[in-house]
This record gives sequence, C-alpha cells and structure tokens, in this order.
Amino acid sequence: MGKSRTKRFKRPQFSPTGDCQAEAAAEANGTGGDEDDGPAAELLEKLQHPSAEVRECACAGLARLVQQRPAWPGLARRDAVRRLGPLLLDPSLAVRETAAGALRNLSACGGFEVCDDMVTKDIMTPLVALLKECSAGLDSNEMSPQEKKDQNRNSIENIANEAMNVLWNICECSSRAVSIFNKEGCLEIVLKYLSRFSTNVDLAISVAYCLQTVTEDNPELLKSFSAPALHVLESAMLSPVTSMDYILLKTLVAGTIWNLKDIIPSKSQAEIINAILKILSEVLDLDAGEIVIRMQEAEKQRLEAAAETEDILGSANHDALMEDDEMEEIPHKRKVRRKTFISDLLPPTDKELRESIALLTAQQTALEIIVNMCCSEDPSDDEWEELSSSDESDAFMENSFSECGGQLLSPLCLSHEVHTAFTNYLIPKKIFEKTAFPNSTAVDLCSRSPTWKSLVRKMNTIQCRALVCLQSLVSLLDVDHLGGPAALQTLAQHLSQLLFSQPDFAKHVDFLEAISSALRALLQTMASNNISQCMTPDQLMTLCTASIHSSNTGVRVNVVSILGITGSVLAKEDGTLETLKTIGCFLLEVATKDPSLVVAGEALDALFDVFADGKEAERASVQIKLLSALKEFQPVFKMKIRKEGRGKYSPDQLCVLDNVKMNLRRKRKCKALLGYSFKQVSFYIS
Repeated sequence: MGKSRTKRFKRPQFSPTGDCQAEAAAEANGTGGDEDDGPAAELLEKLQHPSAEVRECACAGLARLVQQRPAWPGLARRDAVRRLGPLLLDPSLAVRETAAGALRNLSACGGFEVCDDMVTKDIMTPLVALLKECSAGLDSNEMSPQEKKDQNRNSIENIANEAMNVLWNICECSSRAVSIFNKEGCLEIVLKYLSRFSTNVDLAISVAYCLQTVTEDNPELLKSFSAPALHVLESAMLSPVTSMDYILLKTLVAGTIWNLKDIIPSKSQAEIINAILKILSEVLDLDAGEIVIRMQEAEKQRLEAAAETEDILGSANHDALMEDDEMEEIPHKRKVRRKTFISDLLPPTDKELRESIALLTAQQTALEIIVNMCCSEDPSDDEWEELSSSDESDAFMENSFSECGGQLLSPLCLSHEVHTAFTNYLIPKKIFEKTAFPNSTAVDLCSRSPTWKSLVRKMNTIQCRALVCLQSLVSLLDVDHLGGPAALQTLAQHLSQLLFSQPDFAKHVDFLEAISSALRALLQTMASNNISQCMTPDQLMTLCTASIHSSNTGVRVNVVSILGITGSVLAKEDGTLETLKTIGCFLLEVATKDPSLVVAGEALDALFDVFADGKEAERASVQIKLLSALKEFQPVFKMKIRKEGRGKYSPDQLCVLDNVKMNLRRKRKCKALLGYSFKQVSFYIS
C-alpha cells in the first residue's frame, strides 16, 4: 500500500491579541479596508507625530487593522513594516509596547508570506535591538519594584513579552529569521527571560514557544547550548508550581529539551526522556472537560460575588452622598471619604478562562510532542524534491521498501529508552482516553457562552491530535505492547463507534482525516498480524461513500487505503465475492475519476492488493472486467503523470506516487492479478 510520512506538528498561526477570523467577516460584510487605504494611510501618518500619545494610539489602531486581510495590500504599499520597525525603539515605553503589539498581530495573522516579507524589510534589526535593550533593562536598577508595579502596562517585561511573540511568529515562518536568531546570539537573551519564570510566567511561556520553534532542526543553534543554558531549561521544566500556566510552560520546555536530545550525553538520555514523558503523562492525566466545568462554575461564583459587592458599594455611596448633602449645612464638620472605583475590586482578567485555555493548549502540545517523538528522521523536504526528480528515485524507493519490510517511510522503531518510558507512564492508554469525544457537558456549557465558545474547537483539536498520536503508536509498537489482539479489536470497535456516532462525520474534515488515519494504521496492523477485522462491509462502504468526495486529499487517500486493506483480507476468505466486486468497482471509479493523481494512484495500488491473490478475488476481477478497465485507463494515467508532473505535488504525495510506480514495476503482482504472462502486461510498466 502507498505510505506517506508521519507529519511533524507545527504551530498553527493564530492571533495572540485578537481574532484573525475577523478578516473573513470583514470581507463577507464588505467592511474590509477601504480601497483608498484611508484608515491605513491616516494611522501610518500619525506614527511620525511628535506626541507619544498620538503615536501610541496609531499603533493600537494598526494592531486592530492588521487583523483584517483586505487591509494588508494597503499596508504593504505604504511600507507599514518599515514605518513600525523604528517605533520598537521609541523613547516612549508605551509606544514600544503598542508597536510590538501591532507587529505581533501582523505576524500572527499574516502567515508565512507576511512574516517572510517582514524579514525582507529588516524587521529583525530593530526587533533584536529591542530584545537586547530589554535584557539590559532587566539587569539595571532604573525602575524600582514600586515603579514597575505602577507602570505595569509599560514595563520592560511587558514590552519584552510582545517582542518575544513577534520573534516567535517570524521564526516559525521564516528560516532566514532563524538564521538571524543564531547569528545575533539571541539564545542568551531569551534564556535570560526564561530564567524569570518564577516572577513572570507569561514572558516565560512566550520564550518557551519561541525556543521550541528555533531548536527544531537547527544544529547550528544546538552548539550554542552550554551547561548553564540547559540548567535554565531544567529549572523551568521541573518547577514545582502546578497552576495551569506553569503546566503549559513545563510542557513547552519539555518539547524544547526533546529537540536538544542530540546534544545530551548518552548516559543521560534515559533520565531526560523519563523526565519529559513524566511531564507529558501528568498533563494528559488531567481531565480537561471536568476542569473546564469547574472553572466555569468558579467564574460564575466570582462574577456573582462581584455583582453583590457592586450593589453594596452602590448603596454605601448613595448613603454617603446623602450624608455629604447634610454636611454641607454644617461647615465646621469635615468628613474625608476615599474615592472608590468598582473596577478596583474586580480582577483584571478572566483568570478562569485563561487557565482553561492554558490547560487545553498544554494537552494539545503534549500530544504533538509525542507524535514528533514517534517520527523518524525522514529526509527533508528538499531531499525529497531532489530524490523525486532524479533517476535515483526509483532505486531509493526500492531500497527503502526492502529495508522497511514492505512498509515505506513508516516511523522508525522507538528507542529502547522511549519505548520503556512510554510503557512505564501508560502513554498509549492515556492517548486512547483522549480520543473519546470531549466532555459533552463542557462542550454544552462552552457553546452557550460567547467568551468560552472558542474552547469547543480546542477540545476537538485535542481529540484529533490524540487520534494522530494513536496512529503513530499503532504503527510503532508491537501487538503485545498494544495490549494484544483483543485490545486491538476493542480499539477498532471504539474508533468505529466514534466515527459512526456522528451522522454528519464527513463534514468535520479535521476529525475525519485524523480518525481515518488512525483506522488505516490500526487495520493495517491487524491485517499484518492476522487479527480479524471488526468493521462490517456495510460500515466500510458507508465510510468510503461519505468520505470519497471530501475536499481533503488525505481523507480520500485514507479511505481508499482502508478499502484496500480490508479487501485484501476478504480476498482470502470464502463467500466474499459480492463484497469484493463492490470494492473493486468503487476503487476503479476512484482511480479513473478522482481529480487527484495521488488518490488515483492509491486506488490503483489498493486494487493490486485486493485482487493480488485468492479464488474469490480472481472471480470478482473477471466479473467486473478489471483487466479491460485497466487497459483503457493505463494511457490516461501515464498522460496525467507526464502532464501534471512533479511540480504540482508535495514531497509527501510524491512518496505515494513513487510507491505506486514501484508496485507497478513489481510484475509478479500484475501477473497474479491478471493471470497473464509478464510480457502481456508489460504495457503497465513501459
């Protein structure tokens, strides 16, 4: 069957300070940026105003404007990045912070192209200078603790936090930014920020996100990690604080330390891996649904208490005003009352919501780290492109197939240390538990609250990540470590229940891709170990019929592969003729009509697997006229390959196509399928 590489998770772009989805609403309502760039022009002009307050307001306005996609062209034409950049070093701390906030939103909402353009326009120069100044400021005694408290909004640490988010976003999207990070010695700066985790966890979290990004596939930076640097990471990861913010921080640092595994002495590998997986295990142990419910109840009680306090203060103020009116008639009596604001008595943030988001983010991150731990060190995308376009591609694919025992590009076996730690910390069991649907009560409560509604998507994302984790583990661990044949059958039933309990499962593309990937891996493992399948033919065809028209190519590839795996098992059994005919006709239709060459290739590969052997398969192939259909389609398929070529498909997709081509070269499959001599089927491989 065609195999593709396990995906390493990258952080999705998001707006830390606003809703990037506002752009869609703006476009739909026609309220996007004006054609004459009026708002952008006016705000950009005010960036040069002599008044710091005006400059600050202009930056704040741009921070909102950059979240609307229609505004980007106008901002680009007016060179917004070059005009905002110098304000990172503005004499006013307030301007620095709001300028960094505008760039933070632009880098978060704009994605790869915008971030790369920001690097081209040299945003890294003032950004690195700002980070260095903030670092120096942390060591100085220019501001007393009281001054820092009074000027919290404009504090050095707040500015550093905004700047770190800009750096994180840009490094996530631009390899040039990472190179500048290395060259400018930014590691020392950000580690100093991280060392302040006990007093400013928000800044530490931003640093941890950035470090997790820049340490991935960056051997040049790894050389810069000294023993003191590793000690800073270790201190943060082993912090005894158990608040949700610290749980997120420790999870992110664990991911960074995993990226540094190549520089950790072999004698310490087992200890480090155990420490990492201990943290990930503890994060996954938490019942996020129950905690979200508890947090919502705590918020409700806090708001009710605040409302009661407001009523009491309102009554007190009314009585005091009456008393003041009376005192006006007695001038010699003096009464001094403290001016009290209701806002002084309310918490500055929705702390319960923040803690819930931190926990859900930590669990998602933990699952992503586990998936990345399971990934093999496959060739890079550039290497894949080079291999796929060269004459050595076929030889490489043949060798890979032989070395992997027939499973192309599957993840490498886990090291002994990781394998042992996975078992000790019950990682497979905890991942299995996370694949269940989010707590229905939590989902219902969040759905009914505008401020909590976004958490529903986060909970669904955790489920999808857990399913991807499950796919990786099923591919890596042997049957015994997965609990034996009975456990795999139970797991298959569980996944089927998850899938078919949603009548509109085909509409949830992310979920469908994740669960179909997990099912594909599970059914392949069961087939390889002669464990009876649990999906009925009706369930199988329901899944395939509903999913084959998905806009997601990965979903279509998965369901075609699932059909091939199940069909190859049924081909060896008696009384399966009609089912095999249904499967064969379905695969033929996909192979000949699907617009994607990758899906068509996977369908062809599945046909070879289903009809490669077995009397029932042979009878079915004759009755559906498989040979004549393939003869007719063969030149069309060759033409598609030549026409669409390798420029249209990603390296992962090329893996599938190369595997199909390799299988077509394996003449014995064609011979077994068609019952003709190798010479007679040579047209398939010409």
